[in-house]
Amino acid sequence: MNLHVLASYVIVWLADPSPSPTPGEFTGNEDAVTPGVIGFVATFFIAALTVLLLVDMTRRVRRVRYRAEIQEKLEAEKAENTAKEQASSAPEG
Repeated sequence: MNLHVLASYVIVWLADPSPSPTPGEFTGNEDAVTPGVIGFVATFFIAALTVLLLVDMTRRVRRVRYRAEIQEKLEAEKAENTAKEQASSAPEG
């Protein structure tokens, strides 16, 4: 596809008017189409649950990270003690 054809498609796409609603056209009951109190409560509930899940996830990730750090320290100490024992049990001479 060459540039001329592509440009003509873009010009046609930009020139094509998109439909837009005219103000004052709606004649129905506005309370029937708004979420109201139930919608607010549902949205608030979902937002609160999301925040609680994020806090819980952060706490769990932190706990796993701390356990891994402690495990690494214990393994390093164990390796150090093993090296000291082998050095002290080796015959001098």
